[in-house]
Amino acid sequence: MKKLILFASILLIAVACKKTEKEPIGPTDIRINNITTVNMNNVTVNTFDSTFNFGLVKADSISAYHRFDRAYPKANISAIINGQKYKTDTTNFAYQQYLGQMKVTYKIYIISDALKSLGMSWIPESPLK
Repeated sequence: MKKLILFASILLIAVACKKTEKEPIGPTDIRINNITTVNMNNVTVNTFDSTFNFGLVKADSISAYHRFDRAYPKANISAIINGQKYKTDTTNFAYQQYLGQMKVTYKIYIISDALKSLGMSWIPESPLK
């Protein structure tokens, strides 16, 4: 009888346990913070499997959030500044970890006017609710 109760207890514990993902993929809400002194037009963010155009992001301002199914610490970002196309270095998404279910701000700045190069960093804001 003790063996039957022990077996039933183990079976109940095994069935009752809910496995959670160790690393949730997303969604992730992203917004753009233009930390330069120039307006950026057609600010486009590519996070491997989705692309979104934030449109005009004025100097020293922050855009509204847009939800991406997955997002990473780095992204391919391009913008039109004074009629010229600027962009970040091409990002390899193969070994990056997902940002997960949170709100994040990508800060964008100009690295080089001569090379038309943008830089970026990200700041976690809050978990998604």
